[in-house]
Amino acid sequence: MQELAADGRLSNAELAERVGLSPSACLRRVQELERSGVILGYRAVIDPGAREIGFVAYMAVGLSVHTKAAQEAFERGVARAPEVRECHNVTGTVEYLLRVEVADLAAYKVFHTDVLGTLPQVNSIVTYVVMGSPKDERA
Repeated sequence: MQELAADGRLSNAELAERVGLSPSACLRRVQELERSGVILGYRAVIDPGAREIGFVAYMAVGLSVHTKAAQEAFERGVARAPEVRECHNVTGTVEYLLRVEVADLAAYKVFHTDVLGTLPQVNSIVTYVVMGSPKDERA
């Protein structure tokens, strides 16, 4: 699994060689990992510049009401927002941590005001602007 996590485009022959299996045994194992849901999918990692992403921020979002209904309504709201690339329900002083990717500061302001600012469950927002990512293993 480590080899595939590092490079999902490995050919079956290359993967088999790296893990010390025959190609047919390797293929069977990969297919079983896919069937059983261990491997959830494959994706390309796209350069943010190619997607015109010039502004990335993490947002800590606190809700005004701490109910299941409020959480579900908030989650539906952010699920509709393409700017939100990740949404995590976390412990601590806030309920959610979002990763937001937009073209620039002006686009972020629109998102902050017109998307998050219109969700009635939102009580607090703290933004952490990403200045660089010396290590990022998301795929």
